[in-house]
Amino acid sequence: MHYGGHAAHGTHSAHLATAPSPYNFATITAFLAWFGGAGYLLTRYGDVWPPIALLLAIAVGGAGASLVFWFMAKVLWSPHENLDPDDYELVGLLGVVSSPIREGGTGEILFKQAGGRRAAGARSEAGQAIEKGGEVVITRYEKGLVYVRTWAELAADEAR
Repeated sequence: MHYGGHAAHGTHSAHLATAPSPYNFATITAFLAWFGGAGYLLTRYGDVWPPIALLLAIAVGGAGASLVFWFMAKVLWSPHENLDPDDYELVGLLGVVSSPIREGGTGEILFKQAGGRRAAGARSEAGQAIEKGGEVVITRYEKGLVYVRTWAELAADEAR
């Protein structure tokens, strides 16, 4: 039995991943720390003319900020880190009944979502019983339960 993780109601929207900005809190604070440290060391312990010390401190601060930005952009940032809300939408997902749904009662379904296998408490949308192994489509999610319809119900509605 196959229970897919694709929504029956349409395709997922494409979202563009953008690169991190080089002007962010981490790089600005890195610049200030390296600039201040280099400026202090050059003016306190170096025999450097102050305008030259200022230029050197700016260069060292820029190098420190560049190192922090490189680390963030190459190691910490990932284009796949931002979540797409469509990946977590339950309505329209296909599932298989794993614990029979009693008439007017609840059961359990299994379905795939966001690359993983999930389970959820389920009720029949029409209130009828659905046997174990039945293929269903999630029609709504309410108060922690999914409401489902069988393929037969959907086909009957389409035929009308």
